[in-house]
Amino acid sequence: MPRETLIKKTIKTLSKLPPDKVREVSDFAEFVFKKYEAEILLKGMEKLASDSKVFYFLNDEEDLYTVEDLKEKYQ
Repeated sequence: MPRETLIKKTIKTLSKLPPDKVREVSDFAEFVFKKYEAEILLKGMEKLASDSKVFYFLNDEEDLYTVEDLKEKYQ
């Protein structure tokens, strides 16, 4: 269903509800929007951190130990 049609259908349904239920739906919509906004912000921060060279030195670090260095292997 197209976005505009869904919005019109929702508004039509909301117009039939009592004021307290409309307020409840409004609060829920605001909650969903804030959650969505937080996800976008988090993804943006993750992208900035992954694109930056701040932790680049960790990529070049050679392994200190190998499997052959183990005295006992966990099974």
